[in-house]
Amino acid sequence: MRTNIAAKQIKIDDRMVAYLEVQQTTTAVKTVVFIHGWMDNAASFHAVMKQVEEHDLSWRVIAIDLPGHGHSTHKSAHHFYNFHDYIDDLHRILVKLKAVDVYLVGHSLGALIASCYSAAFPEKVAGLVQIEAHVPLSESPEQSAERLRNGIESREHWREKFPRAIPSKQGAIKMRMRATKLREETVLPIVERDLQLIDGQWFWRHDSKLKCESVYRMTQEQAQAIMSAITVPHLVILGQRGYHYLQNPQILSFLVDAQIEMVEGDHHCHLESPQKVFELILGLVNKN
Repeated sequence: MRTNIAAKQIKIDDRMVAYLEVQQTTTAVKTVVFIHGWMDNAASFHAVMKQVEEHDLSWRVIAIDLPGHGHSTHKSAHHFYNFHDYIDDLHRILVKLKAVDVYLVGHSLGALIASCYSAAFPEKVAGLVQIEAHVPLSESPEQSAERLRNGIESREHWREKFPRAIPSKQGAIKMRMRATKLREETVLPIVERDLQLIDGQWFWRHDSKLKCESVYRMTQEQAQAIMSAITVPHLVILGQRGYHYLQNPQILSFLVDAQIEMVEGDHHCHLESPQKVFELILGLVNKN
């Protein structure tokens, strides 16, 4: 099947944000924005976007590369990737794209960004879908000093490192297969979007600063307050073999009015069960 997914980009200040968009022949009445997970990129949603193509829906469908990921610009050497800055980035991206009637679909880190944005700006979001993540990461206040120390030390460690070439493209594919537990054909689009050839050697495109530890994390009360503030239609999709803590009844109790669905797959269940995940997204979007 010939793909009808175009690579595009927009400029925000001095940075470029890359994204993929399904080219539609009909006028779009709803916008579905896919937000990938940590160290992934827009190609993480290639299988679900193909389902959208096949159904020829009147949606504007966009998958963004978060800053520092995929083909989007890295932050400067003096700026790191604080979680809350991603929420500001998403806000500016949606404004720049002139997105209306927006449904946010996030996986992992992208799901957490989408939940916080939906809580802060409910008037700008028509619906929320979270895949393999839901409540923002939290920890006790007593861990704040240790968190801050570890975060700063990880930045110092990063400053002492130099980019290292990857032995081969196939080696990069095998690395991602081990990390994600996905088959080669499934992980290939993500790897190809994250690789670049420089002077005959392969390097990752993503910003190595992404591996620096966070210097701040919410308390459980703050995370719970965020979830309580979500008023839009809300769907949570979890993999049968995904992260077990996401299925903890106590944590799930923080999801006030969310529809919770289980699908076959691991943490990247949207790539292992794309048709089922698409059907669930379709149900939420078409219901409103």
